[in-house]
Amino acid sequence: MSLEHRELGQSGISVSCVGLGTVKFGRNQEVKYPSNFALPSDEEIVSLIDQAKSLGINLLDTAPAYGSSEQRLGRLLSDRKDWVICTKVGEEFVTGKSFYDYSATHIRKSVERSLLNLNTDYLDLVLIHSDGNDVAIIESTDCLEALSKLKERGLIRAIGMSTKSIEGGQKAVDLTDAVMVTYNPTCSKDEIVIDHALTNRKGVLIKKALNSGHNCKGGVEKNFEFSLNHPGVTSIIFGTISSAHLEANVQTAIKVLA
Repeated sequence: MSLEHRELGQSGISVSCVGLGTVKFGRNQEVKYPSNFALPSDEEIVSLIDQAKSLGINLLDTAPAYGSSEQRLGRLLSDRKDWVICTKVGEEFVTGKSFYDYSATHIRKSVERSLLNLNTDYLDLVLIHSDGNDVAIIESTDCLEALSKLKERGLIRAIGMSTKSIEGGQKAVDLTDAVMVTYNPTCSKDEIVIDHALTNRKGVLIKKALNSGHNCKGGVEKNFEFSLNHPGVTSIIFGTISSAHLEANVQTAIKVLA
C-alpha cells in the first residue's frame, strides 16, 4: 500500500498524510529533543530527502527559526515542483536565542528571504510562528494582513498559523487556510480546533504527534493512530535525520490507515 495523500482544506494543495520536519537539518541549539545530535551533512540530507520522496512524502516543513534549514533545502532540493514546502514567519533564531516580530515590514522581508533561501518563486504554505499570544497576534498586529497581500500577489499559495491556544486556533481557522496544532494522547486540548477546522473545511497539520521524542506513551503506532484517524487531520509533521526512523514512521502511518 502507498502513503495516503489528503487535500489541505480548500487550498487546492494535496499533501502526504505525514510530512518531514526539518528543524534538525539546520539547528541543534535550544531544541526540545531528549538527546543531543550533530547536524547532518549535505549528503545525508540529500539521501534522506530522496528516501522520503520514494516513500511517498511530498510535504517538507521548515522555518527561519530552524537555523540553516531553509538555506540547505534551497541548495539541495533538485525537484522543487515535486514538493509542498511549508515555512513560517514571526520567529527568528539568532545567536542562540529566539525573538519575535509580527510587523508587516518584517513579514514581507521574511517571506522574501524565504523565497531566496529556498530557491523558489512561490511558497506553498506560510504559517505564523506563534510566541503563545495567538489572539493578540491575530487581532493586534498587521501580520495576517501582510500575508494575505503576499498571497494575493501569488507569492504564497496558502496561509495559516501554528497556534498554542484553543481560542487562537479557532480564530486562525476562521481567517486562514490551515492551522498547525499539537495533538497526541497526552495533549489533546486542540481537538476542539481540529473539529472546528473540519466543519469549516480548513487544513490541519499536527505538530508534536510523538511529543518531540519525550515519553511517547504507547509508542509511535498508538500516537499515529490517535492523530491520523481523527477526522479533520490532514497531515502529521515529524522530524528525523534517521533513515531507519523515517522508514519505520511511514510504514506505521500506512499500517494505521489500512
